[in-house]
Amino acid sequence: MQSRSNFNPLPHVDGVVIALFVVLLVCGWLSVCGASHEFGDTDFFSWGSRTGKQLAWIGLSVALGATILMLDDRYLDTFADFFYWTMMLVLLVTPFIAHDIKGSRSWISLGPVSLQPAEFAKCATALAVAKLINQYDFSLDKRDNLLRAAGMVLLPFALIVLQKETGSALVYLAFFLMFYREGMPGCILFVALSAVIYFVVGIRYSLTPLPLTTSDVGEFTVLLLIWLFTVGMLRIYCPKEPEHARRLLLIGALWHIGLYLVSAFIVPFDIAWGQLLWLLFVVCYLAFFWLGTRLQRYLLIALFAMGSATFLYLSDYGLNHVLKPYQRDRICVLLGTVEDRDLGYNVNQSKIAIGSGGLMGKGFMKGTQTKLNYVPEQDTDFIFCTVGEEEGFVGSTVVLLLFLGLILRLLYLAERQPTTFGRVFGYCVLSILLFHVFINIGMVTGLAPVIGIPLPFFSYGGSSLWGFTLLLFTFLRIDAGSKRR
Repeated sequence: MQSRSNFNPLPHVDGVVIALFVVLLVCGWLSVCGASHEFGDTDFFSWGSRTGKQLAWIGLSVALGATILMLDDRYLDTFADFFYWTMMLVLLVTPFIAHDIKGSRSWISLGPVSLQPAEFAKCATALAVAKLINQYDFSLDKRDNLLRAAGMVLLPFALIVLQKETGSALVYLAFFLMFYREGMPGCILFVALSAVIYFVVGIRYSLTPLPLTTSDVGEFTVLLLIWLFTVGMLRIYCPKEPEHARRLLLIGALWHIGLYLVSAFIVPFDIAWGQLLWLLFVVCYLAFFWLGTRLQRYLLIALFAMGSATFLYLSDYGLNHVLKPYQRDRICVLLGTVEDRDLGYNVNQSKIAIGSGGLMGKGFMKGTQTKLNYVPEQDTDFIFCTVGEEEGFVGSTVVLLLFLGLILRLLYLAERQPTTFGRVFGYCVLSILLFHVFINIGMVTGLAPVIGIPLPFFSYGGSSLWGFTLLLFTFLRIDAGSKRR
């Protein structure tokens, strides 16, 4: 057995991840070249150009990664809480010392360099959560433990929201994918997915009238789904008494049919009121059996039904009265409730750029949409449209396969960790990377709202690149340390 003092981690570092990291860095830098330079401009290495600066960020990130690999991995666990609370303090003071950049106060200026603490807080949060879950007899299927872990993630989320950097804050929700792997009840993910469905359907079809009624399709459909989801949960979580689910399904179907027939043939009315009355009956029905049996599942399902209906109406209020106008407009454009060329300009130009690349692309530095600056933020949030225009469908597919390869490799490495600490941290890295890739490419192609998060290793800027380097190489160091003999 090698002692900690003479153990050399370098021979044990995963070469596949290193190779993918290098290839993604090269592809990312070439994409910044294509997005940042005008026709005929080949001065890629000047410090005054964005490509020159990005090359410096890349060099420093490689040095950062090499430094991390030489550290003793035992200190990661020991100082995890210190790193976490230090970053929370930095996030707390950032809005007071940061300059206002496009309405956000999330960047701290250090001379000629500006850094975004939210990018580095991801690694600190991942270490702290991994240390928490690594405790003896800690399980996320216990409510108190789940609340502690969730609070550790939601604290930086809230602090970053205070910086008016909603996109960076939303990334922290990716930690809940790791929670699910570590034992968080699947019903929590189901509730989250249901909320997304309620929001999308309710807003998307809020202006579509339901024939022969005064209701709209959005509200009617969501209330219908709440009833069906409630019956489904009752059938799954209370299998010993299936008659409850059958009874509520049959009576509910007759009730909805009756509501529609009355509105269609007697007097048109808003049948959503009748649906709400039915949901109230369902809640009372479940509460009655909870009081009689003291089975908590009845109460939780009743709370799900009430919470779902409450969310439906609060989401409409939040969209129209809480979100900023530009945020509301972006969501409405994405969902198709508003058609406005100006509001959807970024995404439309991005899709035009990607589509113009065709199968093989226009070639390096030959993209007209990006060279003529039709796409805003084309070397940061919308960097993938440069790949699509210059490298075409083939190049875009190669980039996606590189990310897929990295994600699958991280999944493999996380699963083979001998400690809970290493596995949890690996899944944190995996979840954050997955969230960034899916959301960034989704917003560039019009499949997700524009929330302003970078594409890992591609988008211009040092904070994002260093943040991902910190996450990736910290995990590689943990993985290498697990091979100590």
